[in-house]
Amino acid sequence: MRIVDVAALAGVSAGTASKALNGTGQLRAETRDRVRRAAEQLGFTPDPVGRGLSSGRSYTVGLITTDSFGRFSIPVMLGAENALGAGEMSVLLCDSRDDPLREQHYLRTLQARRVDGIIVTGRRTDPRPPLAASVPVVYAFTPSQDPRDTSLVTDQAGGAAGAVRHVLDLGRRRVAHVTGPADHHATRVRAEAAGRAAGDALVGPVLHGDWSERWGRLAADLLLRRHPDLDAVTCGSDQIARGVCDGLRDAGRRVPQDVAVAGFDDWDVIALASRPPLTTVNLGLEALGRRAGELLLQAVAGSPSPGTTTLPTRLVVRESTVPA
Repeated sequence: MRIVDVAALAGVSAGTASKALNGTGQLRAETRDRVRRAAEQLGFTPDPVGRGLSSGRSYTVGLITTDSFGRFSIPVMLGAENALGAGEMSVLLCDSRDDPLREQHYLRTLQARRVDGIIVTGRRTDPRPPLAASVPVVYAFTPSQDPRDTSLVTDQAGGAAGAVRHVLDLGRRRVAHVTGPADHHATRVRAEAAGRAAGDALVGPVLHGDWSERWGRLAADLLLRRHPDLDAVTCGSDQIARGVCDGLRDAGRRVPQDVAVAGFDDWDVIALASRPPLTTVNLGLEALGRRAGELLLQAVAGSPSPGTTTLPTRLVVRESTVPA
């Protein structure tokens, strides 16, 4: 099938059909829809090379991440693809592995491929240096240090405070907070918000360690020695929360009857396999990626949205705080 066949079925000229399929020109929505329906009916697929030459675009987007495990970048990418797919764009994934030289290599490669834009994400929420790119860039989850850039972040403070309010609403009055390394941005934001929400119910200072189940088990033992009347623990990650649950169970405490436990991230591999399944804060990463894709499409079309946008998190209640 050729473009002239699509044009004939849609009742327009070949030039109009080309503009409708490429998203160019000043056409009525009705005309674009009629041409697209004709193309679908005939099984017509535009030639990507010719499409790029006529529109000046490659219809590809790069996604650069530092998250080698894909824990954060894959949901972001899925969301972005949902948004970009509506514009018939493809995503090229590049893992920089926290290596600045590798990141620069990928940036040069993506620009040589004439990508229309780039989404930058990672596994940490610390603001990062901006990319020196010649195409529009959107930062998702890991924001840019430049306030003029387009960045999307999650409401970590709201999520941490919501988890604490949840256990307080359940009648818990001796609450501890166990989290990751003190020098991580996510740790500080979540811990400060949890402390403010807990108020006088907070027992002792926040406990810092690494992002691991082992640290959660050690923290549970430490907390029970210092505060035997403990009745709730909120955690900075699901790994830590799962370890806390194991440590409490080893000490003879029932979760949640004796001590309620809440995590953060809603990593289903951890949260659903925990004993019991974890109440936790869902970061909404797929929605974040979808919004990043939408903002990138707008920027490519000449309408960027500078500044940082914060998207809400969501508390997912499971058996670690509320008995089944």
